[in-house]
Amino acid sequence: MFNFKAKMRTIVGFWVILGVIFFHCKHSERISLPTNITQQASSELQSTQDSLNFSKEYLLGKFDPATHPDFVKIDTKHTTKSDVYLRKDAYVAFVKMYDAAQKEGVNLQIISSTRNFSSQKSIWEAKWNGERLVDGKNLATEVKDSIERARIILRYSSMPGTSRHHWGTDIDINDLNDSYFLSGNGKKEYEWLTANAHKFGYYQPYTSKGAERPNGYEEEKWHWTYLPISKILVKQYPEKVTIADITGFKGAGTASTLDVIKNYVLGIDKACLP
Repeated sequence: MFNFKAKMRTIVGFWVILGVIFFHCKHSERISLPTNITQQASSELQSTQDSLNFSKEYLLGKFDPATHPDFVKIDTKHTTKSDVYLRKDAYVAFVKMYDAAQKEGVNLQIISSTRNFSSQKSIWEAKWNGERLVDGKNLATEVKDSIERARIILRYSSMPGTSRHHWGTDIDINDLNDSYFLSGNGKKEYEWLTANAHKFGYYQPYTSKGAERPNGYEEEKWHWTYLPISKILVKQYPEKVTIADITGFKGAGTASTLDVIKNYVLGIDKACLP
């Protein structure tokens, strides 16, 4: 009888272990992440702020996220685009947030993630050259003053080298228009994010402007940042990057007059400041 019970315990234990392994594998498939991403992200999150030392090139977005070891490709179920990347730690946190939102009938889709210097340059110069209208205007022909032209673009778009999207910590969710989040599904999504995103490390850096945030971009209800890492990047940015480094694109000469590091890189909600 004793041997029989012992054998039964062994058999049951074997099937329990097998079940755990099966569940883990299915879960890994469900979130479509490399098998080692969770361990890597957990290790990075346990690092102290002093040990996370980002290079000037990283801060300026002068790298390729597709080949950078800290980045991972976003699964198609989480984004409306293809071949887009995010830092591994930020993506692990987003997947958890995505799953929690799904359980409450809220669908969160990443519509923009990492944009390196080259990508941001394309966006900026298309607006600067008038190839892309801004508020219905061709800025190249309608706004001759370079400072004013830059100021208009800076309402919603960053100069290359100054964008938070360079870092792989920031994402745009569901829509790029404020009006979308004022009613219907958009309102439900924004209310869920404001109530729950912080539980997963995500915060809104561009809140409404006023006495608390007088400078910087206009409010962006769609823009959310993974604060455990972006807060470190914000601290290191002015320590390593100067206005002289903001160059290599049309209109770069306006960066100094507009003091883009102080007024835009650091012109964020105080909760996101170091």
